[in-house]
Amino acid sequence: ETPRGVKSATWILCVVQPLSVTMFQIDLKNRNVLITGVTDGIGRGIARQMARAGANVCGCAPADADDGLMEEIGTPGAEGLYVKFDVTQKDDLQRLVETTLKAFGSIDILVSNAGRNVFAGAESCSDESWQQNIDLNLKAHWKLAKLCRPHLRKNGGVIIIVTSNHAFSTIPGCFPYNTVKTALTGLVRSLAIEWGPEIRTIGIAPGFIDTPGNQKWFDAFPDPAAERERTIRLHPVRRLGTVDEIGGWCRTRTGIDHILKK
Repeated sequence: ETPRGVKSATWILCVVQPLSVTMFQIDLKNRNVLITGVTDGIGRGIARQMARAGANVCGCAPADADDGLMEEIGTPGAEGLYVKFDVTQKDDLQRLVETTLKAFGSIDILVSNAGRNVFAGAESCSDESWQQNIDLNLKAHWKLAKLCRPHLRKNGGVIIIVTSNHAFSTIPGCFPYNTVKTALTGLVRSLAIEWGPEIRTIGIAPGFIDTPGNQKWFDAFPDPAAERERTIRLHPVRRLGTVDEIGGWCRTRTGIDHILKK
């Protein structure tokens, strides 16, 4: 229960498709968005949808970007920028924020998305895997949010943190990833009540989305195609979600916020 007068976090649990990304005309022109983990998967879908809405997008990841990514985030009338940084490194995080500010002048929206599956099991997980999971899937979100806070509060900015349905309902073998994603929900709530109303914090918890990471999960089974089909049958819509649907959620939530401020 949220105490009276306290601004609560917004949670969006994306397990199936409840939204068509084409039915909303969201204009994010002149809005500057920083997105982590954009070279593939959900992060790329978010970057693509933000760019289609007219936002200036600065994306990062620790890998080189392909030409297709730059075409997707560099839309007519908006700027697209990609920088190769590792969000687990303190100096890289600082340079990421500085580079975005130098290119765009401000940061209006932070989408803290970077992460990866760390599935080892409670018995088999090593100390190294545990720490890597903490550093990338939890600590990096907190550190980047702190760096962006002074700039976001100037414009009534928005923070979107991408967590996972594993924070709410998990399956065997997903430790320690599920543990940290559960902790990430606490970060979302803390930022919402401590930094609001100047900054609005949103948590998005995708379920099974058709990404390279989830395909690796299916590939770990003796019959990947059968496991994929079994998972699909668990969903009422009888398919997996897409990265552009998650991008559509980010686009509409931040876009609606922008409209209400006009």
